[in-house]
Amino acid sequence: MSYRLGVDVGGTFTDLILVNEQTGDFHSAKVPSTPHDSSIGVLNGIGRVCQIAGIDPNEITHVMHGTTVATNTILTHTGAKVGLVTTQGYRQVLQIARSFVPGGLGGWVIYNKPPPLAPLALTIEADERIGARGEVVRKLNRTKLARDLKALRKKNIEALTVSLINSFANPAHEKEIARIAAKELPGVPVSLSSEVVPEMQEYERTITTVANSYVAPKVSKYVRNLHRELRKKMKDVQLHVLRSDGGLASAKAAEACPVNLLMSGPAGGVSGAIWVGNHAGFGNILTFDMGGTSTDVALIQNGRAQLRRETSVHDVTVRASSVDVRTVGAGGGSIAHVPEITGALRVGPQSAGAAPGPAAYDKGGVEPTVTDANVVLGYLPSGEVRLGGDMVIRRDLAEKAVQKIATAMKLPLKQAAAGIIDIVNENMYGALRLVSVEKGFDPRDFALMAFGGAGPLHANALGRLSSAWPVIIPPGPGVLCALGDATTSVRDEASRTFIRSFSQTSAREIGRIFRQLAADAARALDQEGIPRAEQSQSYQVDIRYHGQGLLLTVDFDIDDLEKQGLEVIGERFDEMHRQLFTFALPEEKELVNLRAVAQGKPTSVRALQVERGSSDPSAAELGEHPMFVDGRDQKGRLYARPKLKAGNVLKGPAVVLQMDTTTVLLPGHVGRVDDFGNILITPE
Repeated sequence: MSYRLGVDVGGTFTDLILVNEQTGDFHSAKVPSTPHDSSIGVLNGIGRVCQIAGIDPNEITHVMHGTTVATNTILTHTGAKVGLVTTQGYRQVLQIARSFVPGGLGGWVIYNKPPPLAPLALTIEADERIGARGEVVRKLNRTKLARDLKALRKKNIEALTVSLINSFANPAHEKEIARIAAKELPGVPVSLSSEVVPEMQEYERTITTVANSYVAPKVSKYVRNLHRELRKKMKDVQLHVLRSDGGLASAKAAEACPVNLLMSGPAGGVSGAIWVGNHAGFGNILTFDMGGTSTDVALIQNGRAQLRRETSVHDVTVRASSVDVRTVGAGGGSIAHVPEITGALRVGPQSAGAAPGPAAYDKGGVEPTVTDANVVLGYLPSGEVRLGGDMVIRRDLAEKAVQKIATAMKLPLKQAAAGIIDIVNENMYGALRLVSVEKGFDPRDFALMAFGGAGPLHANALGRLSSAWPVIIPPGPGVLCALGDATTSVRDEASRTFIRSFSQTSAREIGRIFRQLAADAARALDQEGIPRAEQSQSYQVDIRYHGQGLLLTVDFDIDDLEKQGLEVIGERFDEMHRQLFTFALPEEKELVNLRAVAQGKPTSVRALQVERGSSDPSAAELGEHPMFVDGRDQKGRLYARPKLKAGNVLKGPAVVLQMDTTTVLLPGHVGRVDDFGNILITPE
């Protein structure tokens, strides 16, 4: 037997899915994360899931890993000391940036511009110039460059970025600088903009490549160490890391271009949601992934995740394909507080994290969190063995913590707890609107799939706010991100800038370019040992109206392009423009960036069907359970998820218990169990 392992490292828990490659059967496990060294939690989880499955770790051939190392490096400002080489006259490219200030009109007064990832003191200018068409206007002054690089070496830089104007059209000077840097700065990793993102717009290209340099040392160290430790347990194992766009990258590719991993963690959940939705018969889904630290939401249309060409982490926005995930600082560990100045209740973004965690976990936490509020309201039953099977919830500690809010607000304890839940639900609903209403989609046309350790606790309430029905609770919500890691496939892309109006080119000309880009992307998969028969290609173009600054990314079929012409792209662009802005223009359209994506075959995982029963769920019932819902105490029902059968109908108020999460059904709602064990919640 051989197995594939999906691993998702979150801020609070590490989730694992072990898949039998021959049968498609799988086992899951959940262990506490180890923030000081994520690999320890991963190795602990491997031991746990192998014990559950009763297998030898050497039977695992592939490990697919979603990681937040790159994300956390930017969030905590703990990246490398980066030196930057620009073309003469462009030294302030990061300082000038783009004229965007968050926060409306007041932002211009209070906004503090964050320091660039590569400071001006570590930026040097190369005496060179490449023209917009790729011609050499002025040759590189090698002597001056070598002298300036020696000065950077004395400043102890830890990584170097080279981003020259128009290098997307001709990378010769960047490659020459890399050769000189290898001699003058031995051991310092070098990132070239012409390799990381060979596209126009010097600021976006520069900040993306600088971010790549900034996170590279930490990501490389983590990936190398994890790979080494994995091979001690599993001698021939291959490590793949989830990319921001939902595909997999080899360990080598992850080290070379870590900027593509910034949304690695959230992308796994979206991939898992697509897999569940395909089996359950839902192609249009809003995903709702609530963990201990944050909540991620995304939109899936016709079984495909919405992608965007920009990835944002805090104040840093880079040009890299990613699943269009929006994140808010609202999780089970989010801390509630009442500022003395306003006296208004606030929840998050500060989090109790994995250590010490919520007060109810009895690990030393004393601050009131969302989890503690759920315990007080009876949504998360106390005294039950929970959260991975080895943690007992302490109601008394939760009440003591939440009492701080009740005292500050002069409210009864349960009303204060309900206020915490209402606020965090509104925060998460705001994130759902960002990926739906703001993009021209009506949430009522989508189902809402909830996962993550805390997602099913709040899912019914989010469904009520958004009117997205049914609310889908998959069989393993707490480990769905790991399932997504295990069921996705290796992916790579190749792109180039090609600025032409429709009248200046033809479908035949750009078709040839796309075929070449597809061949370039396929070679990366060849190196992973993926046969051409198992590879598929897709194509994208960044397009705009002539004279417009805004770019939209259009997916298309290359056979349709070659048969029907450029209007295949143009009509799709007009349709997208109308959806986003309610109108289309009669202007000529202009191509900007061309992109080909190569993707391997995903891992086959068998969807397990549950035993069929009647509508009566009494065999899974554990008894009555007191809950505080809709402003009053009510008697709910407690159910054991593993005992539910297909066809069972649960009526709210109710709580469903399982190893990796807890599901809450509100009054006036019912949950129907489908053939695959999903709970489908709708208004009664």
